[in-house]
Amino acid sequence: MRPLRAVFLLTALLLVPACTAQPAPASPEPAPPGRATTTGAEMNGLDVVFLATSAAHTEQTLKMVRLSRDRLTDQKLRTLVAAIEVTETDELATIRGWLRDAGPAAAEAARRHDHGQHGTADEDMARLRTAPDGEVDGVLLELLAPHQDAAADLARAHQTVGADPRVRDLAGRVERSRTAQVSLMAGLASARR
Repeated sequence: MRPLRAVFLLTALLLVPACTAQPAPASPEPAPPGRATTTGAEMNGLDVVFLATSAAHTEQTLKMVRLSRDRLTDQKLRTLVAAIEVTETDELATIRGWLRDAGPAAAEAARRHDHGQHGTADEDMARLRTAPDGEVDGVLLELLAPHQDAAADLARAHQTVGADPRVRDLAGRVERSRTAQVSLMAGLASARR
């Protein structure tokens, strides 16, 4: 059922006018050293929607991680959070670069797309921000596990509908990474009970 939910989400997002713009061909300028690039010419509207949604989702993940990392007490959770921050900071830079390289239409679609309806609610972020020190681990696990599970669902669905092979490859890596994170968090949550 989960993959169908994610495919439905991708399809629904594509129907939003800001998401339907076709990206322009990529600029011939080379990318900065160390940054993966995509051609933009191979990217379809669903690739743009996936990247734009993933960027917003990743920004929220990083916000959660940064709100909690210095207040966590469980060493395994601290290690996981540090790994998430490094991985997703790098992925976000790649995603932003691909959207920029895909041309003005893709960048504008990403900028204008409203991600507020499919992310972590403001009140949940406030709950994490104001959690007493002894409760931060539990609140983070409660919020981050479903957040990362949603990212895995979206990435899983995109692998079957994306056009750009590098975007599909990123989706595969995201699915595997977030699925493993959710599994680790389930174990950490069980240990807390």
